[in-house]
Amino acid sequence: MGTPDEERIVDFSDDDAPLLPEQTSDDTDRGWGDRPSRDANDFRLLDDRPPHWD
Repeated sequence: MGTPDEERIVDFSDDDAPLLPEQTSDDTDRGWGDRPSRDANDFRLLDDRPPHWD
């Protein structure tokens, strides 16, 4: 049998590691079953955001 969670040792020494990734694998073109676009206009769309979206 394993030890209870109350007795489990958790190391918090690496404070710089993110708890969650910026983007999950299912939130990508590949995750949706699409091929990556060579001429994606993501940068243009980010540049064209209205000021109140920042």
